[in-house]
Amino acid sequence: MSKPGIIRPETRYLLYFAVFWIVFLSAATYLLGSWDSRKTNPNQQLVSHTRGGTTEIKLQANRQGHYLANGTINNQNVTFILDTGATTVSVSEHIAQKAGLVRMQPSLARTAAGTVRVWNTTIPELRMGDITFNNVPGTINPDMDPDMVLLGMSVLGQLNFSQQSGVLTLSLGTH
Repeated sequence: MSKPGIIRPETRYLLYFAVFWIVFLSAATYLLGSWDSRKTNPNQQLVSHTRGGTTEIKLQANRQGHYLANGTINNQNVTFILDTGATTVSVSEHIAQKAGLVRMQPSLARTAAGTVRVWNTTIPELRMGDITFNNVPGTINPDMDPDMVLLGMSVLGQLNFSQQSGVLTLSLGTH
């Protein structure tokens, strides 16, 4: 017969076993999640280099071959998806609200998903690493993924870029 308040050795063993597996699986999930986010966006910590009046950023392609880069819109952290097929920077409604972007006139945009209604906007400040753009033409697209920002040619057209071996080099000269 066992005494009240004392855990039997078999029960104690099962509790230790369960706690071990809970801790182990939690740690594995955390570590694999971090690894996966680095594979989705290998450019989470942008490093800019400035030489002779030219600022340069090198981006690694993700596992799908896309270039993503962390940055800010009006000091709100965002992840840009570089899209040379987009005329302007296209921002989701969710990010536009967080960044304080103002809807201006409505228009239609042709996307890979078809024609959608968007609102024109001006982005007061957009940053990628040490490169800053002011008063950038953009659109607010309420049909986009809530965390998505397509970095289109209204920004990319101001940069020099070259691609080699899965590395995209963006540069902006100040002269």
